[in-house]
Amino acid sequence: MSDDERHAQANALLGTAATTRTRVGSADSERASRRWWDADADQYHQTHADFLGVDSPGGEFVWCPEGLHEGDMHFLGDVTGKRVLEIGCGSAPCSRWLAGQGAHPVGLDVSMGMLARGVAAMEQGGPRVPLVQAGAEALPFADESFDLACSAFGGVPFVADSARVMREVARVLVPGGRWVFSVNHPMRWIFPDDPGEDGLVARIPYFDRTPYVEVDSEGVPTYVEHHRTIGDRVREIVGAGLTLLDIVEPDWPEWLDREWGQWSPLRGEIFPGTAIFVTEKPAGTGLSGA
Repeated sequence: MSDDERHAQANALLGTAATTRTRVGSADSERASRRWWDADADQYHQTHADFLGVDSPGGEFVWCPEGLHEGDMHFLGDVTGKRVLEIGCGSAPCSRWLAGQGAHPVGLDVSMGMLARGVAAMEQGGPRVPLVQAGAEALPFADESFDLACSAFGGVPFVADSARVMREVARVLVPGGRWVFSVNHPMRWIFPDDPGEDGLVARIPYFDRTPYVEVDSEGVPTYVEHHRTIGDRVREIVGAGLTLLDIVEPDWPEWLDREWGQWSPLRGEIFPGTAIFVTEKPAGTGLSGA
């Protein structure tokens, strides 16, 4: 199935007419993401709900298309009794899974359509978690409200000011709190979004940070994705006062023959599709710290 077919419903609802590369600010990026994920929620879940465990009674915490599961990786450590903020939670299978492990999660997403899908899943049984509609650049929580924060392909690639997201997460974390997020591996930017052989040829400069934008016939953005290099991500993390503990680049597993958009066994055998950043807010940096 082509990318157009996977997102035909959203493209039709939003009147997507063309793609371009152009600067897009925070407000327009957030507006486009809210409208896009509202429009694409149904078709997205038709394609990905099973893999993500959206409709399983307890949810699942899958970090990336390569299938890494938090239950195996333990990037967040022991979550029992911990207050956890999930940014860009979508339909919140990760938050529901965390609740089943004894955590106290809150799921945040810009899209009411995605959150509504999460509410529908919770109505079928299993853990229930609070969900909040908000953007990632201005978190509606008090300082030091959470012990942990996480994001599995949610929020970070779609905001104009991801450095601000890092600062906001640092603000709401307690000292010693961990922040783990997964995104498209930055090197993927240079290749077309094609799971086949055409997606093996580099065409776009790695250092071109101009966002990928889809627009309607009036030139209004309907979808926006922002690019940051590995160095950009590291500088944003350090600039927010966080400590970078690890960057995980998952191998493509031999058992996985599933394609997910641009992710495929063909491409995954050659170069990484995901980068997972494991960070921590240093102890002693809180409101009363040094």
